[in-house]
Amino acid sequence: MIKRLAKCIREYKIFAILSPLMVIGEVVLSVLIPLFMADLIDKGIDVGNMDVVRSIGLKLLLLALASMLLGVMSGMLASTGAAGFAKNVRRDMYYNIQRFSFSNVDKFTPAGLVTRMTRDITQVQMCYMMLTRMLFRAPTSVVFALVAAFRINNRLPWIFVCVLPVLAVGLFLIMKNAFPLFERMFKLFDRLNAVIQENVRGIRVVKTFVREKEEISKLDSVATEVRDVSVKAEHIVVMNGPLMTFCMYTCMILISWIGARMCVSATMTTGQLMSMFSYVMQILMSLMMSSMLILMLTMSKAAAKRIIEVLDEEPDIREPEEPVMTVADGSVEFEDVDFAYGNAKPCLKDASFKIESGQTVGIIGGTGSGKSSLVQLMPRLYDATQGSVYVGGVDVKEMDLTVLRKNVAMVLQKNVLFAGTVAENMRWGNPEATDERIISALKTAQAWEFVEKLEGGLAAEVEQGGSNFSGGQRQRLCIARALLSDPKILIFDDSTSAVDTATEASIREGLKNVMPECTKIIIAQRISSVKDADKIIVLDNGRISGIGTHDELMKSNIIYQEVYDSQMKGGDFDE
Repeated sequence: MIKRLAKCIREYKIFAILSPLMVIGEVVLSVLIPLFMADLIDKGIDVGNMDVVRSIGLKLLLLALASMLLGVMSGMLASTGAAGFAKNVRRDMYYNIQRFSFSNVDKFTPAGLVTRMTRDITQVQMCYMMLTRMLFRAPTSVVFALVAAFRINNRLPWIFVCVLPVLAVGLFLIMKNAFPLFERMFKLFDRLNAVIQENVRGIRVVKTFVREKEEISKLDSVATEVRDVSVKAEHIVVMNGPLMTFCMYTCMILISWIGARMCVSATMTTGQLMSMFSYVMQILMSLMMSSMLILMLTMSKAAAKRIIEVLDEEPDIREPEEPVMTVADGSVEFEDVDFAYGNAKPCLKDASFKIESGQTVGIIGGTGSGKSSLVQLMPRLYDATQGSVYVGGVDVKEMDLTVLRKNVAMVLQKNVLFAGTVAENMRWGNPEATDERIISALKTAQAWEFVEKLEGGLAAEVEQGGSNFSGGQRQRLCIARALLSDPKILIFDDSTSAVDTATEASIREGLKNVMPECTKIIIAQRISSVKDADKIIVLDNGRISGIGTHDELMKSNIIYQEVYDSQMKGGDFDE
């Protein structure tokens, strides 16, 4: 775990080296100060020698200033290094997430990824900053202070040596009981974020169905569970303070008692006893820092474990070693293809068919019949469990992913627009597209009529998720965005369901005229959307029930006939 996260330090290694060096220098100076104080008391104040007082006093002032300067510099270096380390961890996590296939994304919830990218990394960042300082400060301070204390007197330092096992056992018990609670708490934060995200995203639906009280109750339930686990964890962690206080005062009392007797018997001077008290405080403060660091490590271990889960997640879909860099044409072939999500039951079985380049193909089937799963195999968003998928006569597993996906454009069921302008969203399809090209694509998608009326036109602002557009408008904008990529295969995954039949017909006609050589694959619920297609594929429970034209399927396929009859009776079909 530590090795994996250490790789993220990279260009900030110099900060990780210099900060501990500054800390060690600060510790050495702070250990020297009590020795000079002992001389100040014994050789200056007790005997009334002002020259010694002034000389040693000046040295103490310089030591204190130098120690302060080193402490400030170590803090600045540690905070800069920790912030850079956190930046690199976020960058590496985000980079790996961008490499994920759909199956990798399915393993994590959006809320869980957000929590890992924010709260978890911040927790690890704080721990890293403490490590670069306290990991070196605490043991160095203890060692140097003990050496100096034994130099003054070889009996008294054994008092806090005997206290160490008590502290060690206490900290071990605290860590053992606290870690599982912190691990559980981070998972609860995922749930809390998921509830908040779901509510905010669906706030219009919540208000439409007057579900505010129920949503508040749902949040209260999760928030209460987070509170209960947090309180349990804090009740265990808070025991660290009393334990340290008990050990500190025990040492102070024993040293005061034994040291006072030594001073009376003249085996120890007053200055030496005062220095011993300083070293006791230094040692105990260092031990307290160590205990805080151990507790921080306990909390951060749970966060680091979740971060590494994302960093170490290997994309299921990888580039071939010698990829094919061109897509010859828009032909598609499925050869005995099976597909399942993870270990679930296969949602596609024995799918075999061929689509010629330039054809328009419709795909019809009931909910859960495997329509979306089928088309997502073409741009290799998922890999087939068995069988082969060919695009342009080449197995998709042998093609460069970027080239493949640029040539197989998809307009998905969930139409997603991003915050920015209309033009910026359109240029996702083609970063080099001119305004004239964008307008042409918008006209083909029947979107220019409403974009033209917006204040600013192409420069009109799009809110996050495209919430300032209707469902039909978002669909048409997403279609225009796909057209701009000039693909060889264009897939519509039920992406005209929110537009009326007249607009849908206009879009289909525009596509015929503008992109005659592009293979168009249309998933639809309405037969009117696909009846003029060159070929229609009927899916039923993951199997191909029939393939043919509208007229052929009306004669030979019972499922197609039933869908047609139901839509005719419901008035959904336009001749």
